[in-house]
Amino acid sequence: MKILILGGYGVFGGRLAELLSDLPQLELLICGRNLDRAIAFCNAYHGQPQVRPLALDRAQIHTCLTTEQPDLVVDASGPFQHYGDDPYQVVKACIDARINYLDFADAADFVFGVTQFDQSARDAGIFILSGVSSFPVLTAAVLREMSKTMDLTSVEGGIAPSPYAGIGLNVMRAVVGYAGSPVKLTRGGKQTTASGLAESRRHTIAVPGRLPLKNIHFSLVDVPDLQVIPPEHDTLQDIWMGAGPVPEILHRALNLLAKARAALHLPALTPLSGLFYKVLNMMKFGEHRGGMYVQATGKREGQDLTQTWHLLAEGNDGPYIPSMAIEALIRKLLNKDTPAPGARTATRTLELSDYDQLFENRTIFTGFRLTPPLNASLYRHILGSAFESLPTPVQQLHDSANKRVWSGQAEVRRGKGFLANLVARAIGFPPAAASVPVSVTLDPQTGQEHWTRNFGGQTFSSQQMVGTGRSQHLLVERFGPISVALALVVEEDRMYLIPRHWSCLGLPLPRTLLPKGQTFETFDGDQFCFNVTIAAPLIGLIVAYKGTLQPAD
Repeated sequence: MKILILGGYGVFGGRLAELLSDLPQLELLICGRNLDRAIAFCNAYHGQPQVRPLALDRAQIHTCLTTEQPDLVVDASGPFQHYGDDPYQVVKACIDARINYLDFADAADFVFGVTQFDQSARDAGIFILSGVSSFPVLTAAVLREMSKTMDLTSVEGGIAPSPYAGIGLNVMRAVVGYAGSPVKLTRGGKQTTASGLAESRRHTIAVPGRLPLKNIHFSLVDVPDLQVIPPEHDTLQDIWMGAGPVPEILHRALNLLAKARAALHLPALTPLSGLFYKVLNMMKFGEHRGGMYVQATGKREGQDLTQTWHLLAEGNDGPYIPSMAIEALIRKLLNKDTPAPGARTATRTLELSDYDQLFENRTIFTGFRLTPPLNASLYRHILGSAFESLPTPVQQLHDSANKRVWSGQAEVRRGKGFLANLVARAIGFPPAAASVPVSVTLDPQTGQEHWTRNFGGQTFSSQQMVGTGRSQHLLVERFGPISVALALVVEEDRMYLIPRHWSCLGLPLPRTLLPKGQTFETFDGDQFCFNVTIAAPLIGLIVAYKGTLQPAD
């Protein structure tokens, strides 16, 4: 199969070529206006397909299709918002040449308008699929899954790329270009507009049982979902989709420019795209992780429901997700699974199960979260479906709305040094002991759970509660004026409690001074086991204690 990739050496086209590197039956034409870049890409390519560089401008697409006669054209060039007076030039050329077509289009109007060529594509016996990327293909697949259990009334979602993912100049031109421009969407069941990048929301992407991303600032973006999703769900009244690039300070600067443009009717900010492109690709720091969420509210048998789907991608796997939809379709084509003729949006080309297969053997994790029952225990509320994977003794200790006492034995180590002892005494941590009787009293109260630990007569207490706002999906534990937000991470037979941020009297404290130390809960037979280490930068070990517990009664 010969595949012509427009923008083949760019961000999305290049990653698609990498995803297809195990397929020797492919010939990939790496096309673009810069022949030197196409040659360099092909020379550096490591894969089984035959690759060939080709200098190609969109204006010469008709001649190229006649000469090369590919089986498939993939348009990965963009920005699709800026294709001029004849935005569907490549689509029409493919119809004339009877060649199948896929694109990465992220421009809502472009994707929504491709249906005008439906009859022509049918007559030619080919498929024209537009918007074959995470937005809207993955979003649509998630929402179809959610719609099996409720009638959707409101949808919001967002994508948060890793700061190390990199972003192409064409993508930046598109985003900066529509900043402050009217973006078409559905609100209150009616078609209306809102200013691109001038509306913002916050959300924490947290797959149950996985280390969540930090609470992220998302802003409204002009993506195909806003126009192509509502027609698929008759009951849908509202839709909002955002992006959460980091660093946040640069993101907020773009927010201010978008609001200024909308309020003052300024021209497009496209001339600034080069500056934002350079700065964003220079400021690569923080966690090399990305994610996506889709949240829907709806009704089932008259009851209001909320479901949220979360995706976490570790390291370098996340940047490949936008290219995986086309990868999947190409693999289907090789297996003689061909989309029906016609021109349409790609929302129904893949199901969530197809993506599950694409994510296998990668550090990409997904999961649903439902609104927890009113009587859900604290840890069940935070962990969601991951709570069921905890060892039985760990579930037993946490899954109760009643006051309870567990007791056992513990070993305690204390840090050395003046500061370590000062902090330990202030909180009431026990002295060092090779073996000491211990009891823990857990007392659920309104909105929180009071924990009292007793190590041989030395007691200290804390309050635990479900995090809100920037601590969404985290456990917040308060020791006097100090509050620490902890992620609950389940790995094999352990639940780790990982500090994410902290505050004093509600005021954020520096992350560089955040207490560290491996803390986890597990089991040994029918016993609950705990292993707690609390250390801090500049201080070192403050206290460490481990032991076993069983119900006191």
